[in-house]
Amino acid sequence: MRQSHQLPLVGLLLFSLIPRQQCEICKVSKENKTALKPLVHTMISSNYTKGIQAAKVLLSLRLGGFLNQNQDQHLIEQFILTVRSTEPSLTSGQLALAILALGACKGTDGISINYSELVKKLGNKYKAEIKNMEDHDGNPLTNYYQLSLDVLALCLFSGNYSVPKVAEIFKPGNKNYYFHKQFSVDTGAMAVLALTCVKRSITSGQNKIDTKDLDNIDNHIKLLIRKILSQKTENGLLGNIDSTGEAMQALFVSSNYYNKNQWVCQKTRDTVLKEISQGAFRMPTAAAQILPALMGKTYLNVNKDSSCVYGSDISHISTQKPISVTPAVSASQIKVNYSVVINNAKDRIVVSVANGSVFLKVMEQAQKENAALFSFTAEETSWGPYITTVRGIKANTTNRTYWELLSNGEPLSEGAGSYVVHAGDDLEVRWSTY
Repeated sequence: MRQSHQLPLVGLLLFSLIPRQQCEICKVSKENKTALKPLVHTMISSNYTKGIQAAKVLLSLRLGGFLNQNQDQHLIEQFILTVRSTEPSLTSGQLALAILALGACKGTDGISINYSELVKKLGNKYKAEIKNMEDHDGNPLTNYYQLSLDVLALCLFSGNYSVPKVAEIFKPGNKNYYFHKQFSVDTGAMAVLALTCVKRSITSGQNKIDTKDLDNIDNHIKLLIRKILSQKTENGLLGNIDSTGEAMQALFVSSNYYNKNQWVCQKTRDTVLKEISQGAFRMPTAAAQILPALMGKTYLNVNKDSSCVYGSDISHISTQKPISVTPAVSASQIKVNYSVVINNAKDRIVVSVANGSVFLKVMEQAQKENAALFSFTAEETSWGPYITTVRGIKANTTNRTYWELLSNGEPLSEGAGSYVVHAGDDLEVRWSTY
């Protein structure tokens, strides 16, 4: 990729103004910043804000300027050690997010980060994703959300990628934007951020390519924005509460692709603030996804050469060992129905768990009572436990298979570690495709 040492002044001004116009209107005012306290507390006081899973939280806190200098240095030093020790096993998206978090801004002198080496390794993981798509009917090793993170990080950190290939694979009609035929708003939003970065690199002269690819990328952004806005709810949310933050970021950087009457940003912001006050963002990743937009920031503001903004007038943030956010349970017991469904076969059991238990506790109790039928494994993610196998059958992104959680016949939007069950619930873990 050819690099330019000097950006055209007019292009630089134009691209810096596009997101800022929206952000100045829509971000939370200084007087209302105290409303963001629950988000910051959730991100810090959680068992899921550890290790590589801390990447999105760290990125959000650094973009928003919520850390003082000592806290930033402490967290970055810990995170660098985590990345170094786990890099070979990280997915492409996890490494991309780690690079974005580390390079969100220029921190304390004395901390050395070899970005070129990390970006090179990310490039290799990205190539493996593309190779898997070529070999397996267009399915990446992970998913399009992670693939978008890859392109975004490679673009922001001068990595190697093929612009024509990006233009080819990120067509809005691609099946990987959809989950059970439903457009994934957060996947589409992340793709918009990645494509916008690529477009800017082309327009600024950093990347020399065929104008046809630029036109295709521009059209992809326009169509993706249209799809995101089609998922707008009456109260202003974009998709659901968890996808709204990154969708807001996508709309911030794409204000020339829609009319003002198509999206009233203030309505979305006010609905989100109401949801915060009602405890909607219980998972740290959910809190981390919404916070940058409320501060008028996007992931395109990541700049490893721009000095970090330190200090916060919201609250003191501790960097001590976090505490668990597992919902409290009572001593009383409830009975629920639990089933494992594989194709047309269904195995059912009635189990007793403490009132206030989450779905995962039901699975654990069923496994304890009959491991042959109800054994399972799970791995920790930034969204909490993710079910990887049931009865030895493993979820597989290449084959687009996964274990779907349902309650009373309805798919759950919450995970196994956060959905609280109720007496008499009919709970299912179903072998599904997407």
